[in-house]
Amino acid sequence: MTQTRKRQKEFIHIGAVLRNALAAHRQTADPRLSRIWDAWAGAVGPVIAENARPAAFAGRRLIVHVTCSSWTHHLTYMKPELKNRVNAALGGEAIDDIQFRIGPLV
Repeated sequence: MTQTRKRQKEFIHIGAVLRNALAAHRQTADPRLSRIWDAWAGAVGPVIAENARPAAFAGRRLIVHVTCSSWTHHLTYMKPELKNRVNAALGGEAIDDIQFRIGPLV
């Protein structure tokens, strides 16, 4: 009684998978976080996107998880530029501040 699984031919971005999972298990998923996940790599570039990911909001402050303390240090100096890029990608003043923390890149 083994079941065979169909092999998926194309990859799905983890942000889309998480957004669907959150929507299925939470009554109110934060739509701002979904928008930022979609725009993040384009706004910050591929190297930063590999080492930093939006994790949550605290008011108008975006909490971003990074892989290590050196990325926290590096991105802290880039904070004004990153804030402007993210706001431009979202089409307005979506965030006032960014806080970097070491954490899982989900």
